[in-house]
Amino acid sequence: MSEDPTTQELRIAQVKREEAERERADKEPGEDTAKHERRADRAAYLKEKLEERAQAERKAEQRDD
Repeated sequence: MSEDPTTQELRIAQVKREEAERERADKEPGEDTAKHERRADRAAYLKEKLEERAQAERKAEQRDD
């Protein structure tokens, strides 16, 4: 059974996805540009949510100490 990825690993993956999609949007004009921009925006949104999750995890850790 594989382990779940950590919040930090997930955030890093979203950063990479966002960067890759923005790069593709810049390189591919036309209809594909909009598709890649939407994917990049989604990755940015997920990255933000993962940061919120990380903050909540840190607060929970501090309360446990």
